[in-house]
Amino acid sequence: MNVLWYQPNRLLILFIALLLGATFIGVLTLLLAPGTPAAQLLLDYQETPLPSSPFVYPYTVQNLMHLILFAGLGEIYCRWRTAVREHAMLGEQMLPEAYEVVLQAHDLPAIRSRVADRHAGGTGFLPSLVDLCILQFLASRSVDQTVTVMNSSLELMAHRVDLRYAILRYIAWLIPTIGFIGTIIGISLAMALIDPEAASQDLGKIAQSLGIAFYTTLVALVQSAILVLLLNLVQAQEELALNQAGEYTLKNLINRLYVAG
Repeated sequence: MNVLWYQPNRLLILFIALLLGATFIGVLTLLLAPGTPAAQLLLDYQETPLPSSPFVYPYTVQNLMHLILFAGLGEIYCRWRTAVREHAMLGEQMLPEAYEVVLQAHDLPAIRSRVADRHAGGTGFLPSLVDLCILQFLASRSVDQTVTVMNSSLELMAHRVDLRYAILRYIAWLIPTIGFIGTIIGISLAMALIDPEAASQDLGKIAQSLGIAFYTTLVALVQSAILVLLLNLVQAQEELALNQAGEYTLKNLINRLYVAG
């Protein structure tokens, strides 16, 4: 049955993603003993917090980045679901695919009635293109004008797809930014351990604190790399679905249109 497919509930998925992020932090907290290298790297989970540190576990920079990462993964899941659905529509045979079929104006209303309610809110590339092209052809009886409208629609849809990834690109930028901020704070705390009036300094403790300070940047860069990779893979699938929808419409609708003399 032809029904409109609604996009995933982004607020619900965001809530679930944050819940999974909190669960991930909780599991690592249980598995990693405080003060171990893995706990310091992944969670900033110290056995003895640094003096004057503003962070009390679990309120650390790493845990904040974990939550933001999972929020980004939730958004990627929404876009992936949309891309999968767009690809699925290409196999629904919305247009006649037999080689010998030629379409005239009186054949088009029946096709349009099958696709008119299959797109809304920018979803449904193929039914949207078919609906718009049929409407334009019925109004103008011109194949050239129909092709022009289809090309313009493809450009607008491509821009719309790109805009949908703006929040993900921001998250991919935000995570390393927070990591750098955490490193700066960590360096400041390490420098605070230096006592200019002391006869000797605990260089080992200072060096250890400086090493821990760079953990936030390391974790942030790894998370950002993972997020950007998934972002590009999913965006490529959505753009591929759009290109295939345009090719399908051109092959099975535009090239079959016949204007009776």
